[in-house]
Amino acid sequence: MEVIIKPDYQQMSAAAARQIADVLNRKPNAVLGMATGSTPLGLYRELVRLHREESLDFSQVTTFNLDEYVGLPVTHEQSYHYFMHENFFKHVNIPRQNIYIPSGTTSNFPSFCQWYEQRIQDCGGIDVQILGIGSDGHIAFNEPTSSLSSRTRLKTLAKPTIEDNARFFDNKEQVPIYAITMGVGTILEADEIVLLANGKNKAKAIAAAIEGPVTSMITASALQLHPDTRVYLDEDAAGQLQMREYYDWVLKMKPGAPKA
Repeated sequence: MEVIIKPDYQQMSAAAARQIADVLNRKPNAVLGMATGSTPLGLYRELVRLHREESLDFSQVTTFNLDEYVGLPVTHEQSYHYFMHENFFKHVNIPRQNIYIPSGTTSNFPSFCQWYEQRIQDCGGIDVQILGIGSDGHIAFNEPTSSLSSRTRLKTLAKPTIEDNARFFDNKEQVPIYAITMGVGTILEADEIVLLANGKNKAKAIAAAIEGPVTSMITASALQLHPDTRVYLDEDAAGQLQMREYYDWVLKMKPGAPKA
């Protein structure tokens, strides 16, 4: 796991976007795993800028989103279909038929989840998976106690997650109780993983995920088992890391890194 700490959210987002761009430049038909929420917005804005100003091409890209609320139509302003369209897809040239987002309105959740897993495999697997982290250390909607080998499935949301997401709705009662989510096992099969976190409210979860034991109570801690994970943080999110000096040293000593 490589920990990359930047002074602020904008620089953190730009650094993560450069990793995604590097993937696309060496593999134009890459499969990207997408995340929603406020944290990846800066990354998506930078990728859109790279597309518009530096001709970063998405025309062969396929995407799979991590999750979706159950019961929200795709036109609902808080659905992840809507979020992704408004904040990313309508600004780049990914073919519509290459975009996959879990269906929160399917009539057969088990069959859909099996199909989603199979579709990921049929497309060659995910090359790079983008992740955020919940304040309790969860990734996607893999709440505490989720199996670290879990697959795409229907998941009941925990009260802290509902409370965290209530800010996007008029009130807490409007937040869906269920979601379809990729499992931890599904996420760990991506070739590369990019985890983003900013703000003091994520510092405790980040410290537990990076430096604590691997445990289902902090599902992000499973990323310690992945061979190619990069964690992009701002100063506030890095505030409780015990090995901060070492992470900075590693980056400074990397081949090709500026030594000044």
